[in-house]
Amino acid sequence: MTQYLEFEKPLAEIEGKAEELRAMARTNEEMDVVDEAAALDKKAAQLLQDLYADLTPWRKCQVARHPERPHCKDYVEKLFTEYTPLAGDRNFADDLAVMGGLARFNDQPVMVIGHEKGSDTKSRITHNFGMARPEGYRKAVRLMQMAGRFGLPVITLVDTTGAYPGKGAEERGQSEAIARSTEMCLKIGVPLISVIIGEGGSGGAVAFATANRVAMLEHSVYSVISPEGCASILWKDAEKMREAAEALRLTAQDLKALDVVDRIIAEPLGGAHRDPEASYSAVAAAIGEMLGELKPMDAKALIADRRKKFLDMGSKGLAA
Repeated sequence: MTQYLEFEKPLAEIEGKAEELRAMARTNEEMDVVDEAAALDKKAAQLLQDLYADLTPWRKCQVARHPERPHCKDYVEKLFTEYTPLAGDRNFADDLAVMGGLARFNDQPVMVIGHEKGSDTKSRITHNFGMARPEGYRKAVRLMQMAGRFGLPVITLVDTTGAYPGKGAEERGQSEAIARSTEMCLKIGVPLISVIIGEGGSGGAVAFATANRVAMLEHSVYSVISPEGCASILWKDAEKMREAAEALRLTAQDLKALDVVDRIIAEPLGGAHRDPEASYSAVAAAIGEMLGELKPMDAKALIADRRKKFLDMGSKGLAA
C-alpha cells in the first residue's frame, strides 16, 4: 500500500476512491465501474504531474525521506553482482549504519560503500537510521585503502541525515573519523563516484562524497544541516523548516547550478519509491557513464581532478 506524504493527501483521496470502486466491482460482478475508475485514474495522474512539476525545497526533503524510497541495500542488490560485504574498522566495532564491500558493476570489479537507513522499525534501529558512528567512517577508510591498493574504482551511495551525534561517538573521535574519511577520498588514486540517493547531511555525507563525480537523484537533498536543525539555530523554532529549506539551497537543481554536483539523475514521476526499477536503471546508467569519463585518467590525474573540483567550489556565487 502506497504511503502518501502530507502534500499528497488530495492525490490519496482520488486514488483511494478509484481503488474503492474496483473493490466494490470485485465483490459484485454486475457493477460496471470501468469508465468511472478510468476517469479517476486520469485525474490522479494529472494531479500527480501537477504536484511534482515544481516541488518546493521542503517538499523535496519530504520526498527524499519517504519511508518507501529505495535505500543503499536495495541499490546494491539491483546494481551489483558478486557483492561480498566487508565488516569492521579493525579497531573498535562494525557499524551497521555503513555497508560496503567488493562487488562487480557491469562485470567490472569495484568497491561499493554506502549509508543504510533500514526499511522498517527493527532494521532502522539496527542501522541507527543511517547515522554513522566513528567506526563506520573508519570502516569506509579501510575499504577505500583496499580499493586503492588493488586499483578498484570506488562507488559511494549517500543517504544520511548526518553523522551520529551521541556522546559515545564523540568520545571515540567522531570529527576526526569524518576528517580521515574525507582525506582518504582526496588521496586515493582510483576513480571515486558518489550518488546522493536520498539525504546528504553535513560532514556525514561529505566523508563519502568528496568524489571525482557527484550525482544526485532528482528529488534528493544535500546540505550542511537539516532544515529543522537550521531553523532551530537561526530562528529558535524548528517549525520554520520550510524557510530554512529555501535558504539552504539543498535541492539537486540548486546544487547543479552552483557546480557542487555534476549531474542530476531523473526520477520516475512521483519519486523513486513509485517506480524503484526505473530508479535503479537510471542510477546504473549514470554510474556507467561517470566511470567511462574517468577511465582514461591515471592515478595522478584522478587525484588532481578531485582536488581541483573541491577547491573551485564557491567560485560561482548564489546570484549565478
